[in-house]
Amino acid sequence: VQLQASGGGLVQAGGSLRLSCAASGSTFTINAIGWYRQAPGKQRELVALINRGGSTNYADSVKGRFTISRDNAKNTNTVYLQMNSLKPEDTAVYFCNANRILSTVQYWGQGTQVTVSS
Repeated sequence: VQLQASGGGLVQAGGSLRLSCAASGSTFTINAIGWYRQAPGKQRELVALINRGGSTNYADSVKGRFTISRDNAKNTNTVYLQMNSLKPEDTAVYFCNANRILSTVQYWGQGTQVTVSS
């Protein structure tokens, strides 16, 4: 499984960005796709997750502001993270992650920088 992340950038506080994670390869083995972020000097943390059934999970810090969704078009395996009302504390490198069904195997995409200016 390969993951290609895109959509980061620089935005002012209160603004919006949308991240995309395109999965390719053996995507039928994927259980869930999520977004993690890592700010300088901090541990990587889960931001949002969507599983095969469409159930979602969010970090408390982003609930009500971020929305994770999946493109259900045929032959498309893309997950989006819509980020609204961005705050400076959302500044981090965001990573796309997928975990494999019935396995501890995880896949990571390259990070994409999100910078929110005050």
